[in-house]
Amino acid sequence: MIYETITYAETNNVGVITLSRPEVMNALSSQMRAELLHAVRQAGKSARVLVMTGAGRAFCSGQDLGDRPRIASIDLERTLRDEYEPLLRAIYDCPVPTISAVNGAAAGAGANLALAADVVIASETASFIQAFTRIGLIPDAGGTYWLPRQIGAARAMGAALFADKISARQAVDWGMIYEAVPEAEFAAHWQARASHLAQGPTAAYRGVKTAIRASFSNDLEQQLALEARLQGACGQTYDFKEGVIAFLEKRPAKFEGR
Repeated sequence: MIYETITYAETNNVGVITLSRPEVMNALSSQMRAELLHAVRQAGKSARVLVMTGAGRAFCSGQDLGDRPRIASIDLERTLRDEYEPLLRAIYDCPVPTISAVNGAAAGAGANLALAADVVIASETASFIQAFTRIGLIPDAGGTYWLPRQIGAARAMGAALFADKISARQAVDWGMIYEAVPEAEFAAHWQARASHLAQGPTAAYRGVKTAIRASFSNDLEQQLALEARLQGACGQTYDFKEGVIAFLEKRPAKFEGR
C-alpha cells in the first residue's frame, strides 16, 4: 500500500507510524484508518516494537467530521464496526509491544486510539479529551473500555460527561498513561524507550501482555495457571537461555526476540 495520510518507517526493529495530516490536526479519515490498519499489521510481522505518533502540533484530533460532509448520511455504527474495530483490534492484538508517543492534543477517537497502545508516553504539552458529548455522542473507539480500567469508573464517568481537557501530567497522576516528558526531551525519550523494547525478549513481552490483560477476568487459580503456562513457554525460548547465561557471565544480554 502507498501511504498518503501516514508515514511508516522501520529502523533497527522499531516500526514508527506517524499520522501525517497536520493541516487538520491528524484527524481520522476513512483513508487514514485503512492505512493505519495496514501499517499496524505490517509492523506486527516485521518489527519488534510499534510506535504511533503524530506530525505537527497534535497527535490526533479524532474523527474527521469533514470526511462525510452530509451529516444525515453518516452511519456511525457501520463506521465503528467496519473501520474502527479492525484497527483497534489490530493494535490491541499486535504481537509486539506498542507505544503511543503523544506529541500534542489527543481528542475524541484520537485520544482512544492513543490509549489502545500498551504504553502511552506523552509530551508534557499534550492533552487528552473525551470530546464526544460536545457533539451529542458517547465515547467510542474503545473509550468506554480503556478508561474505566485505567482510571476507575468515577473519573471515567466525569471525563466522559464533562468532556474536560486532561493534561498529560494529570493523565499520569490518574494512571491513564505511563509517562509525561518535558517537550524538549520527548522525542529522544520515546525513541530510547522504543529501542529498549526492540532489543528485548519479544516472546516474554507477548506473555506479559497476555497475562496482565487476562488478570481482569481470571480468578487467582486461573491466573496462576496462566502464569505457569506462559512462563513454561518463555523458558523454552532462546532469549531465556541467553538471559541466564548473560546474568552468570555478568554481561548485558543480547536478546534476539526468539
